[in-house]
Amino acid sequence: MKMVLKDEAAQVAFGEVLGRALEWHGCVFLEGDLGAGKTTLSRGVLKAFGYTGAVKSPTYTLVEPYDFGAYQVHHFDLYRLADPEELEFIGARELLDGTALNLIEWPSRGEGWLPVADVIVTLSVIEEGRQAELEAFSKHGEATLIRLSRLWCNEEADS
Repeated sequence: MKMVLKDEAAQVAFGEVLGRALEWHGCVFLEGDLGAGKTTLSRGVLKAFGYTGAVKSPTYTLVEPYDFGAYQVHHFDLYRLADPEELEFIGARELLDGTALNLIEWPSRGEGWLPVADVIVTLSVIEEGRQAELEAFSKHGEATLIRLSRLWCNEEADS
């Protein structure tokens, strides 16, 4: 599944629809060059939970947890990760246990240690804004992309 997101507002709106389509759990790898919009998309996903605060990339802390009572979101940024084993030291095994929604920027830095992604979102800068390419890697991921397609079509029809 590919789509063009013309500006930051479209990225946030798309992230919000993705958050709803994920049904509040799963593992999403966010790939793309620096400045492609991985954190902006994460802000939209968090907005689906009702979060309205600032969302910064947890580049130095590696993970930023968000607790919504019945739901948790863990936003990882592995850009500065020197060795995937460092994830063990920050307690990532418990965070990645499957009950929360995990958004993981720069997942290649945790290769061999991270679980399989349900969905991989690859963001690219293009002339028209950003291109999001999504691919499913699990049953949950496949169901998510079906829900996302329906929800996004409804969202686009409403705007």
